[in-house]
Amino acid sequence: MPPVPAILIRSVLREVLRWYAAGLALFLVLQLADILSTTVGLLLGYDATPLEALTAFGAFAPTILNRALVLAVPFAVLLAFGRLQGDSELKAMFAAGVRPLGLVWPLALPFVLVGLVAYVNAGYVVPAGLDRWDRAWYGIYGTTPPPPTQDNYTYAPPGALFYAGRVRNDSGGTVAQLDGVLVQRGGETVTAQSGTWDTAKHTWTVKDAWVTRPGEDPRQVKGPLVFPQGDALSLPQPPANKVSTPRLRERLASDRLTPQQRRDDTFQLAARVADPLTPVVFALAAGALGLLIRNRAAAFAAVLVFIVVFYVVWTTVPQLARAGALAPTLAAWLPNLVFLLFAGLLAWRLR
Repeated sequence: MPPVPAILIRSVLREVLRWYAAGLALFLVLQLADILSTTVGLLLGYDATPLEALTAFGAFAPTILNRALVLAVPFAVLLAFGRLQGDSELKAMFAAGVRPLGLVWPLALPFVLVGLVAYVNAGYVVPAGLDRWDRAWYGIYGTTPPPPTQDNYTYAPPGALFYAGRVRNDSGGTVAQLDGVLVQRGGETVTAQSGTWDTAKHTWTVKDAWVTRPGEDPRQVKGPLVFPQGDALSLPQPPANKVSTPRLRERLASDRLTPQQRRDDTFQLAARVADPLTPVVFALAAGALGLLIRNRAAAFAAVLVFIVVFYVVWTTVPQLARAGALAPTLAAWLPNLVFLLFAGLLAWRLR
């Protein structure tokens, strides 16, 4: 078959992009309405000023923008192809010798640019926005952010073990508070409800501790016990979704992450590459599906099924990655792989 005329490709792209603009506006409004419905009561209850409300919503805007950029793609492609099918324009194209798949591949081109916008937004703008969103609500509530804490701290130098259920650095200085302390050195085990960590002196100090030695009954020591401890006190790692892409790469290269934190960071970093490619994958899958749709009603139904299937997979894989049931990188790419497989099966049928 002869190649698809350029004027025909431009006509189809113009139709798709017109629907894309409408879909982008629709999904932005729907998400904003959802946020308003869940927060307007809190805003009124805490007498938030218009500026505080705008600050909070502005901080969350990059997140809803990325979702809208992706979800508007199947909406645009399927409804555009449904309109072309309903008006028999696609039938006329095929009757003139146009290859069906020749109309699908060009759809990916404009959405490459959408993917680039989503990549920059997800890696640099969204993390900072989520952090501002939290801080904005602390202002609305009239409270200060909680002090940095680290749960289940463990340090194991040769011949010893230092554990604290929680490390709290309320003042931000060189002395931190310890809760649920356990120290093992040789055959001696020391436990205490609380203690302090002086990073300038490199010591842990506990009071009213219980000391257990092999073959002896536990005994309580009323005075302070001081243990040399050479580890450095560092701020707890912020959640992966609040860390920019360059900082996330640096953090993954360090050896201070727990297995859980490493899985979260790996998934988040992979998702920031996979998710911006979703518009391109959606354009191919929705384009192939659109060629099989015969009317506008079927196109609208296909949009709903398309988005629901994606949303179910997209919201499930982070939990699988976090639980270790699925490799984090595979979990991040799984939604795209599912729809690429779907697009491949439809392309085989349309060949």
